[in-house]
Amino acid sequence: MNARSLCAATAFLCVALATDPASAADVPFLTGRVVDNAEILGSATRERVTAELKAHEQATGNQIAVLTVPTIGDESIEEYAVRVFESWKLGQKSKDNGVLLVIVPKDRKLRIEVGYGLEGTLTDAAASRIIRSVITPAFKAGDFDRGVADGVGAIVGVLEGKTPTAAQASSSSSANGDSFIHFTGPSLAWPERILLGAFIFGIIGLFTFFGIMTPGVGWFLYVFLIPFWAMFPIMIVGTRGALALLGLYVVGYPIAKLIVARTGWYAKAAQDLKTKGTASVGGFTFASGGSSSGSSSGGGFSGGGGSSGGGGSSGSW
Repeated sequence: MNARSLCAATAFLCVALATDPASAADVPFLTGRVVDNAEILGSATRERVTAELKAHEQATGNQIAVLTVPTIGDESIEEYAVRVFESWKLGQKSKDNGVLLVIVPKDRKLRIEVGYGLEGTLTDAAASRIIRSVITPAFKAGDFDRGVADGVGAIVGVLEGKTPTAAQASSSSSANGDSFIHFTGPSLAWPERILLGAFIFGIIGLFTFFGIMTPGVGWFLYVFLIPFWAMFPIMIVGTRGALALLGLYVVGYPIAKLIVARTGWYAKAAQDLKTKGTASVGGFTFASGGSSSGSSSGGGFSGGGGSSGGGGSSGSW
């Protein structure tokens, strides 16, 4: 094969790989209330869930469907769920009272997509709790049948205003009783958590560092940063993780501050602030009012945060 043929073949392969749509991402036909294209459910589970969804529709008019597909390729679970929902037209036209549970086992993703008419009842927070406390623990254990059955039961329970079943309560207790290092986190993939975490911890970490290293304004920053350490980490490591980081900050900051305060350069900087009104610390010049010519003191500080779209919640396991 000559060089020209090799280049042509390589270009063709690149184009083919770039443009070849994953067949699993196609929207399948709506053949029933449970469309198990990934074949992860037993026949008994499919029949049980189908019967439960049929009874719920007869009682309330709400249409709930379950779809499993092996993979959706590079497409986001949110975009795919919307495409399926719009194609299947779940719910009544005048009420928009449909719900779709999408499960993608090979990608380890799932989503509860909620029609506009039911967003006030099956809120994003409620959908997220069902994913985290009911469905995900079962999926992590490799039990798709229990995860889907209990998840559907929880969705129906919320829409009908019922209390969680014993199985759902057990799943929730099991999830909350995990080891402390297994944080209950948000519905974000690990790459997204890493990027968002670098942004958030980079900002509050920088101000924490300046607070520890700077005389005078340091204790003000200690108190000022407590709400930020309490709230922003929740988006990355969940509630328990945020509590652990907050405790570490509340205890670790004063200890680090007291250790640094015993160094010679810190004492000199503190004396310079008293006598000269300015002090140089690590190349940054600070004024006694807390301002600096090398950095901002935090008056214009603003943290990062995620936005949540309406109509459900996503998750991974």
